[in-house]
Amino acid sequence: MRIILATLNAKYIHTSLAIRLLKAYSEHEFGDIQLAEYTIKDPVMNIVSDLFQKRPDVIGFSCYIWNIEETIKVIGILKKVMPEVSIVLGGPEVSYEPLYWMKREPGIDFIVNGDGEETFHHLLQELRDDRKFHFVYGAAYRKGEELIVNPPRPKTDLNTLPTPHRFAEDLPDLGKRIVYFETSRGCPFNCQFCLSSIEVGVRYYDIERVKSDLLYLIDNGAKIIKFLDRTFNINRNYAMEMFQFLIDNHRGCVFQFEITADIMRPEVLDFLSKNAPPGIFRFEIGVQSTNDETNELVKRRQNFTKLSRTVMKIKESGNIDQHLDLIAGLPQEDYATFRKTFNDVFAMEPEELQLGFLKMLRGTGLRAQAAKYEYTYMEHAPYEILSSHVMPFSDIVRLKRLEDVLEKYWNSHRLDHSVKYLIRHVFDSPFDFFQEFGDYWEERGWQKIGHQLEDLFIRLESFLKDRGTQSMDVITGLMKLDYFLGHKYKPRKVWWEFTLDKTDWSRYLKELAADPGRISAKLAEAKLTERELQKYTVLEILPFPLEAVLQSISGLRADQPPVPVLETLPSADAEAPGAALDAELTSGTATATLEPPFSGSGSTLLVVMYQQDESQQAYYYALPMV
Repeated sequence: MRIILATLNAKYIHTSLAIRLLKAYSEHEFGDIQLAEYTIKDPVMNIVSDLFQKRPDVIGFSCYIWNIEETIKVIGILKKVMPEVSIVLGGPEVSYEPLYWMKREPGIDFIVNGDGEETFHHLLQELRDDRKFHFVYGAAYRKGEELIVNPPRPKTDLNTLPTPHRFAEDLPDLGKRIVYFETSRGCPFNCQFCLSSIEVGVRYYDIERVKSDLLYLIDNGAKIIKFLDRTFNINRNYAMEMFQFLIDNHRGCVFQFEITADIMRPEVLDFLSKNAPPGIFRFEIGVQSTNDETNELVKRRQNFTKLSRTVMKIKESGNIDQHLDLIAGLPQEDYATFRKTFNDVFAMEPEELQLGFLKMLRGTGLRAQAAKYEYTYMEHAPYEILSSHVMPFSDIVRLKRLEDVLEKYWNSHRLDHSVKYLIRHVFDSPFDFFQEFGDYWEERGWQKIGHQLEDLFIRLESFLKDRGTQSMDVITGLMKLDYFLGHKYKPRKVWWEFTLDKTDWSRYLKELAADPGRISAKLAEAKLTERELQKYTVLEILPFPLEAVLQSISGLRADQPPVPVLETLPSADAEAPGAALDAELTSGTATATLEPPFSGSGSTLLVVMYQQDESQQAYYYALPMV
């Protein structure tokens, strides 16, 4: 019996843990099991043709909200060209309403509910042998015209499951794709919008087995491992041991976790602050809402004060990136209260803030209460809400515009300095900046056309000028800095006209070539000629003291009062004329004072250098002009 385990991933770089778990559990008895991973962007006929050529007897599909609609299309065609093949579905999208899916798509022969390993294996045995499907606990099946859902199967002892991480065919791509990994199943919380709340309790894999699998993946070139545990830090001792193990053995691999921030113990935070190497850990934190009434209605226990303290402590350490999530459309969360939620969370300025919209997932408590809150939502996946008792569709549309520019201008990190200045000094709140810009973006019809990097800068400048924004010389200067830093190589074009003419540019470059030590000891050691400097360097005059402006947008925000605006800032400190600054070449700024012929009161010569080391980062120096 030839068996294909298939799924449609959201992107090529993703991998499916589910189908690997199924293969690992059943391959000792069913030797002919193949994995087939596609993406939701692949043409349906290409997927059908590929599966057809494999000549399977059984095809199992792993189903989620992001792939169910495309999967249903594939099944509909498959059954027409291969009517004899047995189609089995599993995964969270089909586990909670199997009858709905079997009625909707006649090509579905079986659905596996809940933990799939034992149930799918038993189903394969019955398909091969006696076909007594009523014995297969946890499965739904067809008996003539009748649809039957068997009683559920007891939860699996995770330590009886063989490892899904040691297939030889996965090794060549380990370093090119995200590896998904679980150390536990289940969630201790009862959030009514989340499927994880349905399973009570948390089950763990043996920690030594987990360590062994992780070492195998790291040794074989894995670059990103994403843990699927719903609350990785719920067991403090387990989490601490795992953090220590990964710190000791990471070898450059990056690890992503979902954590609950308001239960993070101080000793764990202190440990991570002191010991986590920069860049190897990434935390995803679901805030969702800061509205107490909303959190109570969805049974979400959360102490936002403790959560903020945790996020800011991690941020202060500077070695762990944080991804915070919000959900628009929860009960009693109207446009005004969501604005407060957004601003509460953005005050922490996380590396990434994802604005999602409530999805009425099958099986969740909130979907069962949809009428109570007058929810209207999409009939098919992803079941996103269209309106609620306090949030009309018009508000949803506006927040969609905000989400669009949030992704482009904050989460992309293309304009970090510019956006920080705008939200701290120009707009009443971060929400107001992203909303106003999002509305402007829509009015111009830009959502209908693509954009290149320079378009993001041109459009932001257009928006700011049209609204009569003050201090445009400062904002434009920061945008120039961000534009330069967004390139790995010296850019061939810019979106503005350089303020330097060729004569001044050559003169300044000669000065730098003659005395590179005034910028960096490392640059002096490199002994670059004027010609080499010309190849790797861009120069621009900024008509303000850059260091003072950067100081005004630096530091942690959540527990601090607003920084005074530029007009009240002191001038940047300058060293004695001609003094050299002994600084390593690191991203950030280095300050020195240039002797004549550099001149210009309160201005800055911006020096940006490319291709100076293997990181391919651009490095900049702000040189006050006297």
